[in-house]
Amino acid sequence: MRRLLCPILVLSLVSSVHPRHIFSFGSRSEKSWWGWAWGAESTVSVVDRSPVISFSSRPAAFGAEITGPILGYVIPVNAFTIPCSTDHSASDLHPNTGCPRLCLSGPYEPDPSETWIALVQRGKCEFVNKVREAQRLGARAVVVGGENPNISGLPDTLVNMYSPEDASDVKIAATYIKHSDYVQLSSLIAASNTSHSGLRTLSLLITADYSTWEWYSPIVTFIVILLLPSALTFMTLLIHRIRAARAAQRDRAPEDIVRNLPWQVWTGAGWEKHEGGEGLHPAQPPKSTIDLERGVVESAEQHETSTERPSTSRPPKPEVTHPWFENQQECAICLSEFAKGDKVRVLPCHHIFHLDEVDEWLIQRKKLCPVCKADVTQPPHLATRTVLTEESRTPIAPSHSRPTSPETATERTPLLTTDTNTNDTH
Repeated sequence: MRRLLCPILVLSLVSSVHPRHIFSFGSRSEKSWWGWAWGAESTVSVVDRSPVISFSSRPAAFGAEITGPILGYVIPVNAFTIPCSTDHSASDLHPNTGCPRLCLSGPYEPDPSETWIALVQRGKCEFVNKVREAQRLGARAVVVGGENPNISGLPDTLVNMYSPEDASDVKIAATYIKHSDYVQLSSLIAASNTSHSGLRTLSLLITADYSTWEWYSPIVTFIVILLLPSALTFMTLLIHRIRAARAAQRDRAPEDIVRNLPWQVWTGAGWEKHEGGEGLHPAQPPKSTIDLERGVVESAEQHETSTERPSTSRPPKPEVTHPWFENQQECAICLSEFAKGDKVRVLPCHHIFHLDEVDEWLIQRKKLCPVCKADVTQPPHLATRTVLTEESRTPIAPSHSRPTSPETATERTPLLTTDTNTNDTH
């Protein structure tokens, strides 16, 4: 119960606390925020010098956006103000930090009808407070110089000026320059012969170098964020498909090897054998071929005559048995029986299939026999080693069938029998 009450109490306390903005970008548009996030740059140029002296700067993340060039007289704030809490007679000793609250000092001050740019230095207070005070004094823009790195220990580089609080009341633009550029600009002002309302000044031009790029930066970032996962997914799938295609290619048999495998024609009772590829002509059957469709043995008379004469010579040669695969009656791929005229492919493992079907299987799918998984790309003695080993382990049952007469022979009648060979030897 105590474990449940603790989260509820924490949630109730959090809901009662008003949220506070940690970083505020004021009234600046989203485009300007993207420019600040991407480290956008601007340029501060002294235009009444020949050649023009330019300093790199970085716009603030609050205040007005530098959309176009800002031309005005640059005036250090401490040239006509002092902190209100100090003695007016010691105004020359006060640094040009521009921290509030400032009071006018001396007989001169900028003309409110003219465009002038305030020059202040970093330190003593927040950036937004400096810009807010310059806005109160009537400045059109603010140039903030960096601190002395020998005193502050900070590197002399451009920084991003942001506001830790709400800065929506700041309506003028601000930009940051390095300490070395600030010192040079202050020296040029001190040596200038140009004055504005009795104050030494220079003509300063602030331009945004990032104006063109900042329109594209959010779009490019959005596109990158949107397309990066898709691109990575596409690359992953592409690599996977390439690997799968290569693996499938290794599993297929080359077309030239498949086309050179022997094939035969199923005649219903015998074979028309073709030892070569598909383009070869059928081999002529031997003279001892038996026409099983008519059921008549061509050399029956010679056979009967030879059996009547006693054998005075050496025993006859043993019969040549037909390969066991010729007893197959159907294709293992389509499960259809072989019909007369069908072309069948004989694989090295002695399994037979319809020629078109097994060729498509070997070339497009696998280089293995669909029945025994023998590799058709291997030499015949290697491809059939496993099949022959299994065949040698299977005992062959002796045949006791009697030879039939030519008159009763049919297409199912075997050509020779064991008993016939036995009688020939006696």
